[in-house]
Amino acid sequence: MVKDHRETLLRISREAESGGGSARMESQHQKGKLTARERIAVLLDPGSFGEIDKFRLHDCHDFDMKEKSYYGDGVVTGFGTIEGTDVFVYAQDFTVLGGSLSRSHARKICKVMDMAADAGAPIIGLNDSGGARVQEGIDALAGYGEIFLRNVRYSGLIPQITAILGPCAGGAVYSPAVQDFVLMTRRTSHMFVTGPKVVKTVLHEDVTTADLGGAQVHGTVSGAAHIVKETEHEVIEEIRRLVCFLARKEVAEQSLPKKKEPVFKRPAKRESLWDIIPGDLRKPYNIRDVITQVIDIESMIEISQDFAKNIVTCFARIGGIGIGIIANQPNHFAGVLDIKASRKAARFIRFCDAFGVPIVTLEDVPGFMPGKDQEQNGIIVNGAKLLYAYAEATVPKLTVILRKAYGGAYIVMSSRHLLADMVFAWPHAEIAVMGAEGAVEVLYSKQAGSNGQVTEHEFRQQKIQEYSDFFLNPYRAAEKGYIDAIIDPDETRERLLGALRLFAAKQQVLPAKKHGNIPL
Repeated sequence: MVKDHRETLLRISREAESGGGSARMESQHQKGKLTARERIAVLLDPGSFGEIDKFRLHDCHDFDMKEKSYYGDGVVTGFGTIEGTDVFVYAQDFTVLGGSLSRSHARKICKVMDMAADAGAPIIGLNDSGGARVQEGIDALAGYGEIFLRNVRYSGLIPQITAILGPCAGGAVYSPAVQDFVLMTRRTSHMFVTGPKVVKTVLHEDVTTADLGGAQVHGTVSGAAHIVKETEHEVIEEIRRLVCFLARKEVAEQSLPKKKEPVFKRPAKRESLWDIIPGDLRKPYNIRDVITQVIDIESMIEISQDFAKNIVTCFARIGGIGIGIIANQPNHFAGVLDIKASRKAARFIRFCDAFGVPIVTLEDVPGFMPGKDQEQNGIIVNGAKLLYAYAEATVPKLTVILRKAYGGAYIVMSSRHLLADMVFAWPHAEIAVMGAEGAVEVLYSKQAGSNGQVTEHEFRQQKIQEYSDFFLNPYRAAEKGYIDAIIDPDETRERLLGALRLFAAKQQVLPAKKHGNIPL
């Protein structure tokens, strides 16, 4: 009798693990995609997966659905570990009814989300679904609503990461949209509210799936995808890197590395930061060259790398301490702040603040992007998002002004006035309302050389030099206490590490209120 029970369990387990059958699994492989269970096996530490609701079935009997019932109902859910860190996971199974979402399917996802919140563990979604199960009508839509509610309720409480590994269309896209990080594969994933057929019917436009909602579009234009990789294995490996960074206790508690670990994990080849900044301060350079000389070797995880390239956002470590970096990129639009850059940085700052990750700002910004397009499309509102995010953040905030810090952009980029904890400046930093040429244009627009002793051009150049000598340096700001220290660039890493240790126990409480009203 006992043996019979064991055989029954093994038989039903094998049936559940077979998904939609070998033919559909082979079809999945031919598309260059893994199955749901294969993805989980790559994601989690070997032998750590504990499945939940393996034998759950849907309860829809309409449209002959009683004859189309599979154990698990198109989604594999459970828990496991990534490098020893507890996580919860759900992986939609496209081999079962196209991974379509039913009420039962949604409730499985909601259950592991609730468990993740109770355990304080990250939740990881591996999406591959044809959307709502049409046969279930409003029940399927209700299922999406229950998932969305949890996405919002647990936002800032636990990290939420989702990978789009196939189709994600219609209402389904809003769950990834409110999660912390969205990853996509370059060729096999797409995400859109309305598909090409609807666009053709309504707008009479021919558009491909890739052009409408492929990874290239969301990684470079819309910003909806934060990390884009070539293959599913690369996407899943990046998820593992993110989890290892975000879920470690030292991120929340900012505990220092153990004595056995090297405190200074310097770059293998150390380059002087004096040599990275061009002698002509108007020439561009790659801010990543500065970042890699400051952080621990191979610790950088860049977010939204191909979106709003004029600003760089990344996770990294300095002396083993996890940080989030926001850095203007001088070799793209001179590092100017525009609508997309402001949105990108603001969202990253708010994530760091929610999960206790200190923020390091590397500033070289000539101002906000001018022009009719920027003004009409909301540079004021979007720039204010960045201001709001910095001002609201209570984690340790460290700023290094590398070169330019002009006008409103100087204030917005984590200045002392927005309660940065420590502000450093390099000796050639330029902190002013605007550049010398623009300032002279305003100050001396109605004046020229007097008594014919100098030409108008010579007079203007003289005033530009005077303005530069007096204002375009960090010493005026230091005299007023707006800069805490003017440092040798090659001391940047050590000064940041010292400040991170100094403010590790920082506790700042904002005034009690329900929530602020960030300019959306």
